Amino acid sequence: METIELNKRQELIIQIVKDNGPITGESIADRLNLTRATLRPDLAILTMAGYLDARPRVGYFYTGKTGSQLLTEKIKKIKVKEYQSIPVVCDENVSVYDAICTMFLEDVGTLFVVNKDGILVGVLSRKDLLRASLGKQELTNIPVNIIMTRMPNITVCLKEDLIVDVAIKLIEKQIDAVPIVKETEKGFEVVGRLTKTNITKVLVDLGNDEMI
Repeated sequence: METIELNKRQELIIQIVKDNGPITGESIADRLNLTRATLRPDLAILTMAGYLDARPRVGYFYTGKTGSQLLTEKIKKIKVKEYQSIPVVCDENVSVYDAICTMFLEDVGTLFVVNKDGILVGVLSRKDLLRASLGKQELTNIPVNIIMTRMPNITVCLKEDLIVDVAIKLIEKQIDAVPIVKETEKGFEVVGRLTKTNITKVLVDLGNDEMI
């Protein structure tokens, strides 16, 4: 995988397995004039990284995948629930002024608007609130349900969705966050949020090898 740097011995191991696999650990050790115990950490690293696979009583074999392919497979397995954040919501009847205060105090760029039953009915972005602030309107008298984006024009996701799919939606819709929802009889209940910051953290973790 491209997120780890292989040493010369690990590269030799890969080449041996590629040329002779399936091959046992003992046979690999013999070819390198090493003990099985000395070789064990390298085999563990190469197996966890995805370069090699192993089967009991058969031995090690080369997966045939490049580092970029292995990294792509890893990314495509990451689910929303692994990186979700706590949602910040507001009631549909609060004023634009109160919504601005909430956004500032919670330090978020998007508010999810819910009704009295806690069901998602709208989304408020910084742009929505900025647009409403222009002019001489009294912000304490304007309810957010007048300016919010309403269902069904809201992009949502589920906990089990893949992060890469949600990232594509963020880019296509040019939005900063999506609500993570749970389907109920009354509608969508907001259970979390996924933002561009969450997705950036995925990249940081990959770069720091925390997900290998």
